[in-house]
Amino acid sequence: MDTFTIAGREFRSRLLTGTGKYKDLEETRAATEAAGAEIITVAIRRSNIGQDPNEPNLLDVLPPDRYTILPNTAGCYTVEDAVRTCRLARELLDGHNLTKLEVLGDQQTLFPDIPATLEAAKILVADGFDVMVYTNDDPIMAKRFEDLGCVAVMPLAAPIGSGLGIRNPYNIRTIVENASVPILVDAGVGTASDAAVAMELGCAGVLMNTAIACAQNPVLMASAMRKAVEAGREAYLAGRIPRKRYASASSPLDGLFF
Repeated sequence: MDTFTIAGREFRSRLLTGTGKYKDLEETRAATEAAGAEIITVAIRRSNIGQDPNEPNLLDVLPPDRYTILPNTAGCYTVEDAVRTCRLARELLDGHNLTKLEVLGDQQTLFPDIPATLEAAKILVADGFDVMVYTNDDPIMAKRFEDLGCVAVMPLAAPIGSGLGIRNPYNIRTIVENASVPILVDAGVGTASDAAVAMELGCAGVLMNTAIACAQNPVLMASAMRKAVEAGREAYLAGRIPRKRYASASSPLDGLFF
């Protein structure tokens, strides 16, 4: 598969995975390997990556020398909490600057609080972070985050954990067409076909957690998602045929024998 670049780092796998909701660390490791993920995101407020030396450490099964760790601010509802969480992650990961920013608006929808996300992004970019930002599927806001200096924009496909798939494919396509940074669908993917659609729209990648971790067989679903992302990317590069209202014969009409 062709590569893509985020903040000067080149990646081959376009499937980014989360690390929450698995039954144990061994299942987390097995699913991550089946997904072929190179970037894994970690909820700093919910995962132990060294804060508590008496608890199992996620990084023991997913070591930073093999994976690119993407700390995220899941569970943050204020600018202050999000910025503090990113700075804590940077300390825990020896100066690691790549971060996924999300500032949530409420607990029912988990939609992003856009004004707060903008404010937090400005602070973090000025502080030297490489910010991958979770946002809604608004093309105007996506461009604004890019202009602000975010290294990747991550529009939601549907509410977090909903599994509804891509609700507004035309918005996602518009965001992709206007972007000069990687666009990665984040949140709402439910199954492999959703991931393939995201890639067929031209996204650089897809990030998911619940769709894999909460499947009946997480490791098998991770494998399916990996193939779907690869197939969707190849279909995008190949170029689909135009949609037409009426039929056209599959075989040539010239030189008929009868």
